[in-house]
This record gives sequence, structure tokens and C-alpha cells, in this order.
Amino acid sequence: MLLDNPDSPLISSLLAVGVAIVGLIAVQILAKWFLRLLRSSDDVAEERKQQIETLVHIVRWGSGVAIVGATLLMLLGTFGVPITPLLTGAGVAGLAVSLGAQTLIQDLIGGFLVLLENQYAVGDVIEVGGVSGVVEHLTLRATHVRDVDGRLHIVPNGEVRIVSNLTKEWSRALVDVGVAYEGDLDHALNVLEEVGEAFAEDPAVGPELVEPPRVLGPLSLGDWAITIRVMVKTRPGKQWLVARELRKRILAACEREGITLPYPRQEVLVRAGESDD
Repeated sequence: MLLDNPDSPLISSLLAVGVAIVGLIAVQILAKWFLRLLRSSDDVAEERKQQIETLVHIVRWGSGVAIVGATLLMLLGTFGVPITPLLTGAGVAGLAVSLGAQTLIQDLIGGFLVLLENQYAVGDVIEVGGVSGVVEHLTLRATHVRDVDGRLHIVPNGEVRIVSNLTKEWSRALVDVGVAYEGDLDHALNVLEEVGEAFAEDPAVGPELVEPPRVLGPLSLGDWAITIRVMVKTRPGKQWLVARELRKRILAACEREGITLPYPRQEVLVRAGESDD
């Protein structure tokens, strides 16, 4: 009987199918266990959890395809079907598909690397492909970026060469203040230092700061003003809010201390001509 012969095609086929089923079940169990562990962790940011879940689904799908494909090849070989021509044909077909879908494959690989390296996540503000805005949606093929005008830009991940993440780990607010040449520069620096100290201690904005503001200057000597820069390290994505509030505090302090904030102007000197008499 066939069952008495361990080398029979039926026994070999049952073993191959059994191993494949065990492999698929093991992949599903491991994936579910890892996802459950990931979701219960408080040390991983929510955006990063979404990225890791996407990678787990990709690995689970790829493992399932590999197990099923290997099992089919084993079954064909067991029943005496030559698999070499099939492998050759599959290789040729795969080459043709890869040549015709190079851009798509490049996009998928680029998206996989973006997720794997955690270059940016949904909710981050980035500059990529000549556009800037908030990442609304991220897939293996493309990144969806919404700019400040409300326009949605879809950037293929294969075209992501240089990306600037403006909200990664921490951000920085920069406020440049112009002081008139006729004014007292040392007094202006002292006033800005006091504003920075009070700003860091304010309970309304202090929690958004990572470090107290720093006053740097004079930064440059312009045509009509001496530029002083106030620089403050903030929580991710809070640099615009902090910069707006800091400008309001600086303007109020300058008005209170009598510090002149210059504006572009021109001085015209009129020289009277000599009389003919």
C-alpha cells in the first residue's frame, strides 16, 4: 500500500502540506503575539507603532507567499512534474514584470525603507520633493503631504532622496529682532535676555520648551538695523506657536523699554546748487 511506503508521493505530499500548514500557523501566531506585545507597550510612540504594524503585516504576507510557493514546488516535484522549466519561465516572467514596473518596485522599496528607518511618520511636518506640509497618509508606494494652502501632494516614495523632518524629536524656534543703529545695543540685549528668562518660566508656554531661550547677537549688520537672534529649543512641532508668542513678548518689552525697532527707510540729501550771481 502507498501508506506503507514512506517514499510514496502521497506520503511526501501529506508531509509537505503538513509542514506548510504548521509554518503558516506559526507565522500567524508569532505575528499576533508581536502585535499584541507592541500595542501594550508604553515606550513606543503611537506613530511608530503604526509603522511597525505595517512592517509586520508585510513580513507576514511575504512569509505566507514564500511558504505556499515552496510547498507547491515540492508537490509538483513529488508527482514527477519537472519544475526546472517552471522556474525558468517564472524567472523570465519576473524579469519582464520587473523591467516593466521598475518605478513601482522602486516606490515599494523606498516606502519599506522609510518605515524601517522611521524617517517620518503620520503627523510630521516634512519637506520632500519640493513640497512642504503635514504627512496625512503613508503607504509603501507614496507619501501624502498636505501643505499650508490645503493642497494634497502625493509624493512617490521612490522619489524621496532628501527629506527634511521639521518635527523629529525636537524643533527650534528662531526670532530675529532688528535694533536701530542709534539705539543702545547692550540695553537691547539685556531686555531680550530678561524676556527669555520670563518666557521660560511662564506656565502657559514653559512646558513647550526643551531649553530656555538663548540670545545671540549682533548676528548681522544690515542696511538699517543690527540683527539680534533669539533661539529656543522646543517640543516637536511647537516651534511656530512658541515663535509667535515670543514675538509678542519681545514687541511689548521693546515698546515698554523704549527700544526702537527700525523699518526700511531712505534718507535723501539735497545739496543746493551754486548761484550764477
